[in-house]
Amino acid sequence: MNERPDKDLAFMLQYENVAWYEDGAVRILDRRCYPRTVSFVTCTHYGEVAKAITDMVTQSAGPYPAAAMGMALAAYECRGQSEAGQRAFLKEAANRISHARPTTAKRMQRVCETMLEAAEAAWKAGEPVDHVIKARAIEANNSRYEKIAKIATHLVARFPDNGTILTQCFAETIVGMMLKEARAKGKRLRIFCPETRPYFQGARLTATVCYEMGFDVTVITDNMPAFVMQHEGVDVFTSAADAITMDGHVINKVGTFQIAIAAKYLGVPYYVTGVPDAVHETAKDVVIEMRDPAFVLEAMGVKTARDGVNGYYPAFDITPPELVTGVVTDRGVFSPYALKEYGPKDAYEVVV
Repeated sequence: MNERPDKDLAFMLQYENVAWYEDGAVRILDRRCYPRTVSFVTCTHYGEVAKAITDMVTQSAGPYPAAAMGMALAAYECRGQSEAGQRAFLKEAANRISHARPTTAKRMQRVCETMLEAAEAAWKAGEPVDHVIKARAIEANNSRYEKIAKIATHLVARFPDNGTILTQCFAETIVGMMLKEARAKGKRLRIFCPETRPYFQGARLTATVCYEMGFDVTVITDNMPAFVMQHEGVDVFTSAADAITMDGHVINKVGTFQIAIAAKYLGVPYYVTGVPDAVHETAKDVVIEMRDPAFVLEAMGVKTARDGVNGYYPAFDITPPELVTGVVTDRGVFSPYALKEYGPKDAYEVVV
């Protein structure tokens, strides 16, 4: 490979600025305060990596490279133990890291299993385990970014040359690759980003990536998408997904379902990007994470509700297949009712 696939993407999509292992520590960009403040959380124990994922230091696809780099850190921590001791230590680390958030646990398990395979290869070759796991983590990043670049070509083909696009939450790498592909094709896009409370990922992360990559971007509040679709000529609504079940349901940031309803009513196509999850046959297989309700009673740390008022915070919702125009994958665009046609799955299949 002559150059890394993250070349020409925005700052926060560069590998080192997502999660990076070096010299016994994992450094993770703190997305809770980015872009107003650019700071990193440094983890010197794999448990701190798991906590950073739980605490939303990184989210969207950020936890996947963080998990891989966290496994490299775990290998460094147990480097003085016997091979059997290291194996047990890494299995415990894999279990803790992969279950840092419940909804994506099965995807995270696949990531950690891949790193355990790298550890086995390192022991067999007599090489430093943390170095081999880090190298495998970078290979996984390369593979994921290349796959998402293919997804971007299929998605952007559905955009008009002068299009208006509505996003939801922070779709991580596909946002950058979508814009990179649009720029290569000479398409001029106007992008509307719902703010995505309570962490404001749309306002802080998606909008920042769009701006840094030179596109016209406008932030709207979470109760404006229907109005914007109705009055601003939105051509396409698109999001990534934390899971796409084999029966065509989309699990994504809470609020996606209601935007999809409005899009269907107004005749705006909804394309979700990603690959179907073989581990989730139906939506019943997915655990919806319930987070601290206090977060909905505040905005970026400032309380907005009276003391004693209750909050309610499901992190994700489920959009049924009848509201999905197409699932855009690296192998083309599929009907949500025909995802079994996608074919055999690759070993590393996280694409966001």
